[in-house]
Amino acid sequence: MNRRSFLHASAALGAQGLALASVPALGKVPSAASASGEATQRIQRATAAAMAMQRRDWEQGILAQALLEAGDRDRVILLAKAALVQQTPDGRLGVVVSGGPTDPAMGGEAYARAAEWTADPALRQASDGLLRWIRFKAPRSADGLLYHVFEGPEMWADGFNGAPPFLSALGFHDEALLQVDGFWQRLWSPHARLLAHIWDDGKRQLKDPAFWGSGNGWAAAGLARVLRTLPSNRANDRARLTGYARQLIDGCLQHQRSDGLFHDVVDDSSTFVETNLAQMLAYAIYLGVTAGWLPPSYLPQAHHMRAAARKKMDAFGYVQGACGAPEFNRSGTSTEAQAFCILMEAAGASQNESTPLAP
Repeated sequence: MNRRSFLHASAALGAQGLALASVPALGKVPSAASASGEATQRIQRATAAAMAMQRRDWEQGILAQALLEAGDRDRVILLAKAALVQQTPDGRLGVVVSGGPTDPAMGGEAYARAAEWTADPALRQASDGLLRWIRFKAPRSADGLLYHVFEGPEMWADGFNGAPPFLSALGFHDEALLQVDGFWQRLWSPHARLLAHIWDDGKRQLKDPAFWGSGNGWAAAGLARVLRTLPSNRANDRARLTGYARQLIDGCLQHQRSDGLFHDVVDDSSTFVETNLAQMLAYAIYLGVTAGWLPPSYLPQAHHMRAAARKKMDAFGYVQGACGAPEFNRSGTSTEAQAFCILMEAAGASQNESTPLAP
């Protein structure tokens, strides 16, 4: 099945919007400054491979976010400037060929950070334009949930890591939570304890009921990122999102293979063995333990997944066996797998590894 489907879309926007300077200052993002030698080497190798890869809007964005969390300020700025070159009239960034409504938001936090660092008027205007698109102009349902594609009223599990972390990082917590809660209500299966991939809001039914591994991984990562930026005084919201995240992580872990990896469709052993979900879940667990919304008892499982994913990196720094670009329907490589290798290693660097990791 083709996991990505886009149409060209271009809509001229008026001047309505918020200047970047008017939103709350971005909080500090933990980086891999204290990463071990092994983690640092793997981040460097994964980064070199990722920078050589052709990228689309969400790929540019998640790589920028990964490098932000790895403390690679120079490359974050370079990626933001490159995304600015590929700006559409409606405010989306990094749209090289075609794109979806919310995919560029995966890099929104990093692009805003680059604008803040550089005080570059062009980057500020671009970041503001992306925020204005997401908040006011992107297509959405009657109850305000953002659509993932232009050709239909669809919500995807991938969307958890699109607009919600961007909105929350810039202080629009209520808007972020609206998206998270709405996606959860439409896609969560209490019986399976997993998220279905695609909801058709026009037909009010699932379009793709499969529990796609990468979709569940995107959601786990997105929930962890929103939890990182939610203020501590929003106790009820934090408790609710913590519940979502723990249920999702636990639901995935019940299908983990003995080698630490998962199948492409989590509960379907006839699908290929896939690498990136292990990286995504390890990243989410490391963030959760660091922030205190997951107990340290989850760390051995995160270390096991990290060790398994490390074995999949080849001599050139490419993470093999991921759900592969460009169609995401086979085993291969992808920019998002490179990005989550970086995110996993950066987040894991803050934890004392209680289990050995494969070199």
